[in-house]
Amino acid sequence: MALPDFLVIGAPKAGTTALHAALAGHPALYMSPIKEPKFFLSDGPPPTRGGPGDALTYREHVWKRADYEALFDAAPAGTLRGESTPLYMYDRDAMRRIRDLIPDVRLIAIIRDPVERAHSNWTHLWSAGLEPVGDFVQACAEEERRIAAGWASFWHYTGLGRYGEQLEHIFTLFPREQVYVIRYRQLVDEPAATLDGIFEFLGVEQGVVTEVPRQNVTAHPEATLAHRAVAQALRAGSAIGRFLPWAAPDAVTGRLERFLQRHNRERQPLSWQQRQELIPRFEVDLELLERVLGADFSDWRAPRDRSGGMVGARPEGQSQARNGRPVQLS
Repeated sequence: MALPDFLVIGAPKAGTTALHAALAGHPALYMSPIKEPKFFLSDGPPPTRGGPGDALTYREHVWKRADYEALFDAAPAGTLRGESTPLYMYDRDAMRRIRDLIPDVRLIAIIRDPVERAHSNWTHLWSAGLEPVGDFVQACAEEERRIAAGWASFWHYTGLGRYGEQLEHIFTLFPREQVYVIRYRQLVDEPAATLDGIFEFLGVEQGVVTEVPRQNVTAHPEATLAHRAVAQALRAGSAIGRFLPWAAPDAVTGRLERFLQRHNRERQPLSWQQRQELIPRFEVDLELLERVLGADFSDWRAPRDRSGGMVGARPEGQSQARNGRPVQLS
């Protein structure tokens, strides 16, 4: 069977695309040519409806087992096979399917300041013209309604950042020595050491890859009349596109997205007031996360500077963890 030996399971907007690219540079590792096959997110054909753009995204799922295994057929003999689908960690059914099919698989999780992660997630969908609410905090307030309406999990801005709940569940399915948890800031600030920790966890040679490429940087278009008009066209096109042949909606929506992002600027930082409105949504889970990992996450309750770093204290990547290294749960 050509099934993966390890999975990058999350979190979305926490550097999984960049990590996938970095791991692909190691000669002892083979990463799936499709970065997010999403195979374990369903036990059959994926849904066909949801929020704006969801139906088209569901068409990207590799849901047939034969097609999934074919992703790893080209792996050279002796290499470890891996794939990266950052929604696995959030989806309890997906984690159970993984346990049932490949119980010995090794799991890699990246966790990021949950408010920053949620904002990056919102900005991603805003820049794609799919997010109809132009205020981040207000969009988060829409989450429960959207979940009830069946919008896909990538719209769960705060839910995706409750890592304590997610990891606690994962540890009921897998022994801790099969799970490796790192922080996003460690991947950004200390790429060589962080990659070596992952390589040690996977049992392959260290020092082979020392850099993480800059991938998937989120643009932040301004809320102009043009943006509003094009975004409405994108959402309408996505709704109609599920009835069209595969390539047709992609060609249209791709051009519209490029128009929205033609004057790219990077994601605009949150104010401390915005952070204060969102932090309480994570407080209970942060306490759980600290118990589950035995690490200090008080920096995630603090203000951030314009670069995303913590104000008046050590950076996130240097907060306390076991032995000062990425949090390896063993």
